[in-house]
Amino acid sequence: MTAYRRDHIPGACWFFTLNLADRRQALLTEQIDVLRASFTKVMREHPWRIDAIVILPDHLHALCTLPPGDANYALRWRLIKTGFSRALPRNERIGASRLSKGERAIWQRRYWEHRIRDQADFNRHIDYIHHNPRKHGHVQRVADWPWSSFHHYVRAGLLAGDWAGGEDAEIGTGERGSD
Repeated sequence: MTAYRRDHIPGACWFFTLNLADRRQALLTEQIDVLRASFTKVMREHPWRIDAIVILPDHLHALCTLPPGDANYALRWRLIKTGFSRALPRNERIGASRLSKGERAIWQRRYWEHRIRDQADFNRHIDYIHHNPRKHGHVQRVADWPWSSFHHYVRAGLLAGDWAGGEDAEIGTGERGSD
């Protein structure tokens, strides 16, 4: 078994990507209420700040800041993924490897994480998150994707409602604070 070396800086801000095991499925948007409930439960027990997030049919991106003295993002993601999976009917095809470990076949086993280095890195990842539904062809305008923190940024006056909205759209035009 491979031993993954992960960065564990208490209180740091992280960018994450989590994928479904079967990227042809749309479980995350079809079961958005189940996903929200899983996030809510875990955040109540293990708080952290979600600075930006987008939920797409087959994957999600999140920018999260851990509390001071806490570096355990792995626990949070394990609990979120487990809570979501347990709430779904058992109708996925499970391979021998997962079956032998008693695992479901909802999520890819691993996820991508990147520790945010500075304000410019933070801003780039917020832009990436918010632009992602458009990048994948789900919408023409970022504002048309309902499962994104983009709408919170617009309400807070941090981004314009037409940000990255058309063919000539430019991204990366706003400064967003990490606090």
